[in-house]
Amino acid sequence: MTPVARWLLSAGILLFVALVLWQGLPAVLGLLSVAGAGLLLVALFHLLPLVIDAAAIRVLLDHGERGGSFLDSVMTRWVGESANGLMPAGQLGGPVLMVRQLAQRGVAMPTAAAAITVTTTFQMLAQVMFALMGVALLGAHAHSVVLGISIGVMALILVSFYLTQRRGLFRSAIRPAARWLGSARLASLMGHAEAFDQAVQQAYGHKTRCVLSFAFNLTGWLVGTGEVFLIMQLIRTPVTWENAFLLESLGQAIRGAAFAIPGSLGVQEGGYLLLAPLAAVRPEAALALSLAKRAREFLLGIPGLLYLHIFERRTSLADARTARRTIL
Repeated sequence: MTPVARWLLSAGILLFVALVLWQGLPAVLGLLSVAGAGLLLVALFHLLPLVIDAAAIRVLLDHGERGGSFLDSVMTRWVGESANGLMPAGQLGGPVLMVRQLAQRGVAMPTAAAAITVTTTFQMLAQVMFALMGVALLGAHAHSVVLGISIGVMALILVSFYLTQRRGLFRSAIRPAARWLGSARLASLMGHAEAFDQAVQQAYGHKTRCVLSFAFNLTGWLVGTGEVFLIMQLIRTPVTWENAFLLESLGQAIRGAAFAIPGSLGVQEGGYLLLAPLAAVRPEAALALSLAKRAREFLLGIPGLLYLHIFERRTSLADARTARRTIL
């Protein structure tokens, strides 16, 4: 973890603790205790948007390619979400692990990198549209400035990410390290990077697949509204579907703008507290909603990281056995 990442994580932890203590830990935990084992139901419900997001990856892969099955995409998406939610690298670590997962399952590395890069772009675009729907639902309000800034940051990140892809995302990633690489090593890496960048451009050339990937990503965000609705029912603070949509769309926008902080720790909680009066929800209930979502991340993320560890270990042992047979 870099010094900047450690500083951001520390700031997030301090903000998280301050918000929880400010709202009163007993009151928040009291609401969560009402949900009890119902949080398992929340985790099970989240499998639905997870599978939909996996479909957004699957449509970008060739159907006849080894390692490109729907189950491979589901397991890859599960690993990526687990890493995004629980690992210190935050939102940056998940895509890297998803590329590695697809490659280990038999997908050509350039194809895997292109599929994850393109679907990540469409997921960001779908999130911006989802947030704009929430702003349209909210209408004119004092907090619209804060929300507008969050959506603007997300849009700026999206545009920068896409433009970098057009210029050569992987070549651009290698250039800063050029001074420390030998000419032979640099030439090899640049060759791989060019193959990856070409695969990305080819992926964008499949218009129908791109439209389907975007549609699946947007559907995944929309279905996530049901998670908020379910949690609020479980903590006995029912909301309308309209307010559940507002909490999910704008809450995710605020979280997305703080992607550099691992798990958007503290920022997510502050976002829900900001949105609480707009959705006619008590502050402690809004904070309980955020903690319930984090409980769901643990319930699905810890098994996901455990699966990743077992899968990586098994793959390494298989590679070692193959190498020994090759030598013999």
